[in-house]
Amino acid sequence: MGNTESVVVQKRLARFRPEERPMVEGVFDRLQAGAGGPSGAPGKTPAVKTLTLEMLQSSMGSLAPHPMVRRVYQCMCSIDPELAAPEASRKSSNSAASGVGKEQLVIFLADILRGTAEERAPLVMVMSQSRAGAAMVVTCDQVAEFLQDLISAVVQILVHRGRLQGWKPDRMGDSALGVKLLAEQMCSELKPSDQGGCDVSCLEDWIFRAPQVSLYLEMLVAEGLHLSLSSRLASPLLPPCRETSWKELSCLLDLLTLMFLAPQLPDGYSAPWKLVFSTRLHGESFTRMVTGLTKHGPTLLLIKDTKRHVFGGFASYTWKVKPQFQGDSRCFLFTVFPRLRVYTATGYNQHFMYLNQNQQTMPNGLGMGGQHGYFGLWLDSNFGCGHSRARPKCTTFGSPQLSGEEDFTLDSMEVWAVGKPLEAEEEGEGKKSILDVDPEVQAIMEMAGKTLHSQGLREPEEDQE
Repeated sequence: MGNTESVVVQKRLARFRPEERPMVEGVFDRLQAGAGGPSGAPGKTPAVKTLTLEMLQSSMGSLAPHPMVRRVYQCMCSIDPELAAPEASRKSSNSAASGVGKEQLVIFLADILRGTAEERAPLVMVMSQSRAGAAMVVTCDQVAEFLQDLISAVVQILVHRGRLQGWKPDRMGDSALGVKLLAEQMCSELKPSDQGGCDVSCLEDWIFRAPQVSLYLEMLVAEGLHLSLSSRLASPLLPPCRETSWKELSCLLDLLTLMFLAPQLPDGYSAPWKLVFSTRLHGESFTRMVTGLTKHGPTLLLIKDTKRHVFGGFASYTWKVKPQFQGDSRCFLFTVFPRLRVYTATGYNQHFMYLNQNQQTMPNGLGMGGQHGYFGLWLDSNFGCGHSRARPKCTTFGSPQLSGEEDFTLDSMEVWAVGKPLEAEEEGEGKKSILDVDPEVQAIMEMAGKTLHSQGLREPEEDQE
């Protein structure tokens, strides 16, 4: 099988920092020593020079379901150290019997933790196959099954490592259903051939466009093999949750929905999430809901209708009660069940947010997208009913009908505060002239010989000491 001094392996090791390379090379011996080799005696140096499935299971078993561990092992076995890629011949179907060599393990670690989409695609191809082999094409269903195992492992890691950030899975939605929904959403990014198959180039394109695949694989391998690399920044998959009364709450969110929605929020929305309204805690009161909306900055709305559809919207600004549209293009609509999807602004109009109450001539209620009487998401001020109208799509967000029926009946609702108000919103910076906000613009205009007509008309600001 060779040794770790081969050119291929040395090139892979060069991707890691000098202080990390001994740790990467040491994984092989540590796995063997931890399993105790064939005799099963811990601490005894094994005679074999390969890793077995049982050895890998002993390291990863508490953090990943057995099917995912088997997929990882199958992938390691398929790597040809001479080609630094899974073997393209049928002999790889028998490679699992001979175990994983040190070179194979190092190449696997380098490609998963430091590889490109091109290098990871063949590995995902092998892990998506139900049995060891060298198929050149996999189906979308096979990829979905691989993703379900991978996502289940990620959730298991979050729970086992205590990285729930204040969330309580036992008071939240069904994670098993969430795993299937998130896997389906990620698979929707695939672009299979007309025959429905996914070859390596298809998977490469998908991995490049769906960064969660690489993120989840890196987390599984680093955590499962206890490989703490100084250059690996473990970004939290869940936003922090604070000041939420879990005792009486049965939350519409689940961990997987959080993992999907949190990255959709614009950069800078990193404040802890806080539940500010729930029909299950505060009753079906439009006035009480408005209080939660208008005092807590950007918010995420979740609605469940009586047809079991779950959907909602993200509001990028603090809601204000007024008969005009508000918000900006960072707002979006989304669905959770029966499918996880996000629908962002199309640019067609600026009807992002609408909130009105106690008016005689204008509609009273909460709306996002579309227009009066034809909102992408509308909740009437009577609170028990609403609508989601899109024929064929909402003009503002390009979303289809979100609810089970066009005119829906509310089952439950939650409002989560997800960030602090923007500085422009708090300080009125958005009303300043561009000449005040960016002095470089003023200098460029002067150099270009442009006359600054407003310069003498605007009152000078007081100097700030």
